[in-house]
Amino acid sequence: MGTSKRKIEHLDICVNEKVESHGSGFDDVELIHRCLPELDKSAVSTETRFLGHKFSAPIMIASMTGGHPETTVVNANLAKAAEALGIGIGVGSQRAALEDPAQEESYRVVRDAAPNAFIYGNIGAPQILHYDLEKIERAVKMIDADALAIHLNFLQEAIQPEGDLNAKGCLEKIAEVASSLSVPVIVKETGAGISHIDAYTLRKAGVSALDVGGRGGTSWAGVEVYRARMEKDRIGEHLGNKFWDWGIPTAVSIIEADVGLPIIATGGIRDGITVAKSIALGASLAGIALPLVSAARDSPDKVQEVLEVYIEELRATMFLTGAQSIEALKRAPAVITGHTREYLEARGFKWASYAQR
Repeated sequence: MGTSKRKIEHLDICVNEKVESHGSGFDDVELIHRCLPELDKSAVSTETRFLGHKFSAPIMIASMTGGHPETTVVNANLAKAAEALGIGIGVGSQRAALEDPAQEESYRVVRDAAPNAFIYGNIGAPQILHYDLEKIERAVKMIDADALAIHLNFLQEAIQPEGDLNAKGCLEKIAEVASSLSVPVIVKETGAGISHIDAYTLRKAGVSALDVGGRGGTSWAGVEVYRARMEKDRIGEHLGNKFWDWGIPTAVSIIEADVGLPIIATGGIRDGITVAKSIALGASLAGIALPLVSAARDSPDKVQEVLEVYIEELRATMFLTGAQSIEALKRAPAVITGHTREYLEARGFKWASYAQR
């Protein structure tokens, strides 16, 4: 019951409070304008492929919720929009349903509402330490998932009073799941980014894709601040505030995590221009969550309206950079300045070598 209660608390906080972290790095990234793009905007195609599945645009509705009766309609609205637009969607952590089968409907509704969409399931790395493969497969079958995300949220766990704090053995378990599960495994951070060494290690472990989940989007440390206030947890509130902006900026993490696996750029994707910047930096898709939460509580049409604006902004950006396809956008030159450039250079990444790839 505790897990289910947290799910609705998290959703309420994300709707009603300011929970974003600062510094995604995208403000330091500029795409080069082509005054003579030499293409017809109507010919610009946002179609792409990810893990063998066709997407009408390089957008994933990132993991948000599930696990409480009130989240069922939210997931249904998100899924209906994903189905209508031909994009992908991930569910929130399925831990609540694995602990209490009565919560399965709040997740299963996603496949019911989006029979043709790419859908990924979701389990936390601390939880898979205690699950056998059969239980993990249950999460896949619950929503007829096309992939399973194993999320890394140790920043949030470190602040939660009920957090799972044992990270020992997670890599070995991820490798075991990746080698045995019936669907591809995506490893996703949840707001603090993925470094190069961790990306390389995860590739060696056999995962199929990475979701960098960098700084600049929802701060789960920030979310825990509000929960701590409700519980009058002084230490939890202090830790949440102290680590609110902890992590690797999303723009940096896309480059850090470039080890030859498909990348989903999540964390601070607030318009279609940023989607385009993500692709130019090396991502395959961009994940969007917080900007959809309020709309998802309203209707699938509201979710679709938000996403259609993103897609049109992306299409306009592609036209203005002379990129007729997503593959062409991946080759579009980008200029990186400011703190983001300094960060990358301090880490040994020379952007010029990427810009010419």
